[in-house]
Amino acid sequence: MWPSEWPSSARAIATAIEAAVTAARAADESGFDAATADLAELPADQVTAVLAAIVRELLEIAHPDGLTGDDVRAVLESVVRRAAPWLPRLDAAAVFSALAGALGIDEEAEPDRPRTSPQPAAVLLIEYLAELSRTPPDHVVQRAINEIARAETVEMP
Repeated sequence: MWPSEWPSSARAIATAIEAAVTAARAADESGFDAATADLAELPADQVTAVLAAIVRELLEIAHPDGLTGDDVRAVLESVVRRAAPWLPRLDAAAVFSALAGALGIDEEAEPDRPRTSPQPAAVLLIEYLAELSRTPPDHVVQRAINEIARAETVEMP
């Protein structure tokens, strides 16, 4: 089960994700930086779990017949192209890392490469995939939080 502070942190996570998605949609670099900084202050394991669940659900909605390698490449290219003009420091490798993490792929090909936080990149993926699938991000955020909380309360045999 999530720690006892989960309900308040769940609200904080949802609020920060929604603010970051809104800023990304508006191409508002300072708003995006502020919202992702708020996310970075929250419990990393919880934020990562919620972001990954949202990205997975949006991928499933956007690609109901399954995800191909070409689909993955198109998502990565689209996210980087959309964000690069207003977020010049965007690390394309972080976008790949966030997508790979959401898909459960542990990418340790470059263990010596300095890692950037995948959280901002995950938010960019969410913004793009929500638009692509015409899904309101706040609905997916709430479903992800509810599903994680539900899964954590189920007793293991």
